Amino acid sequence: MASAPEDPVLQRYFKGHKAAITSADFSPDGKQLATGSWDTFLMLWSFKPQARAFRYVGHKDIVTSVQFSPLGNLLASASRDRTVRLWIPDKRGKSSEFKAHTAPVRSVDFSADGQFLATASEDKSIKVWNMYRQRFLYSLYRHTHWVRCAKFSPDGRLIVSCSEDKTIKIWDTTNKQCVNNFSDFVGFANFVDFNPNGTCIASAGSDHTVKIWDIRVNKLLQHYQVHSGGVNCVSFHPSGNYLITASSDGMLKILDLLEGRLIYTLQGHTGPVFTVTFSKGGELFTSGGADAQVLLWRTNFDELNCKDVIKRNLKRLHFDSPPHLLDIYPRTPHPREGKIETIEINPKLDVVDLQTSTPPVVDILSFDSTTTTETTVHTLPDRGEEICGYFLNPSLMSSECSPTTLKKKTEEMSDLPSENQRSIPLAVTDALEHIMEQLNVLTQTVSILEQRLTLTEDKLKDCLENQQRLFNAIQQKS
Repeated sequence: MASAPEDPVLQRYFKGHKAAITSADFSPDGKQLATGSWDTFLMLWSFKPQARAFRYVGHKDIVTSVQFSPLGNLLASASRDRTVRLWIPDKRGKSSEFKAHTAPVRSVDFSADGQFLATASEDKSIKVWNMYRQRFLYSLYRHTHWVRCAKFSPDGRLIVSCSEDKTIKIWDTTNKQCVNNFSDFVGFANFVDFNPNGTCIASAGSDHTVKIWDIRVNKLLQHYQVHSGGVNCVSFHPSGNYLITASSDGMLKILDLLEGRLIYTLQGHTGPVFTVTFSKGGELFTSGGADAQVLLWRTNFDELNCKDVIKRNLKRLHFDSPPHLLDIYPRTPHPREGKIETIEINPKLDVVDLQTSTPPVVDILSFDSTTTTETTVHTLPDRGEEICGYFLNPSLMSSECSPTTLKKKTEEMSDLPSENQRSIPLAVTDALEHIMEQLNVLTQTVSILEQRLTLTEDKLKDCLENQQRLFNAIQQKS
């Protein structure tokens, strides 16, 4: 079927990762895209023609989640190496490492004001961090299995989390208590998020379903069964009227939430799709999966001006906000099968702009500092320009470190070649890391052998002493 002008179209694709894409996020200005992968790297892609891509080297295992801060001056990443990293998204790639979780970290999420970061882990906890001081604040414990995802509400007063214990929990960030609980006895949610006005949540189910819940009245509003595999990720359009889903069946589905039906099926990936997200203004969305490709799509069907989105959502950021007029209510009862009047789009991957779909990649090694639950004092860089990169709240920045100034500096730096930093080939980096791992193993082996040798010497000494005692006793008797 030929696509109409209002149908979503594949605009571009990026190749650079060596393994499956796990997560993606647009920068607030819509000019860059960050992706995480099973190859342990974080990549930063620019939409400018002929621009280079940056590959950030620092995590030691799969990168599970990435997200830009609201100002775009920081980039958070989570990994199976049990750490969270905060990167300054430029050619230097300076980063801070947070260590508090005792198991792989599955997701990161900034609050809308950029003051806090929520992290979810397989240690069954959600942890909240203060971004101003770069320190650990508190943990939320109630889940009885791995926590797969945790997200702030638009006003920052709530956190929603989902776990393999088959529950979705709502937490109050003021009193740190679980205030609501949604249970599902069939499968568990892989991903969960608030709609733009914060009155509803959407869950992506391992049982192939997508569910919309109204958190004010604890009611399941809509229930979609449109995938033939587990649903891995969902993303609300900024208008709140549409939801896009990514599944292990290799499909992307776009749902019209006002009509309560499936409107588009997109086939662009080979194999499972693990992540999908709209840009801040909704004019673009991106997807990634097991085929290691990052696809960039143009929405077309309902573009919304980014300024209108921000203006509307800011009205929800004070404590006495009235109910929003755009709340989701189904026109017909759920469940919705969504099999009528749907459009399937299967784009050919011969994108016009092939020269920039596989841009030159610059490897950036991280020289980082570490923050743990025990270590709460964080040393900041001396130079004011670098210090301002750590702060997310505009009121905490000096005039020279304002978002506009910072944005200009970041853009200028991203276009200039590095003078004092040399690009290190990926193969060399991998080889060095492998050598270091082998040396660690050898050191541990030698240490164990030394301990065993000491024990053997002690036992031999005891045996000799016992023999001497027996010999003396026999001599005395004779």
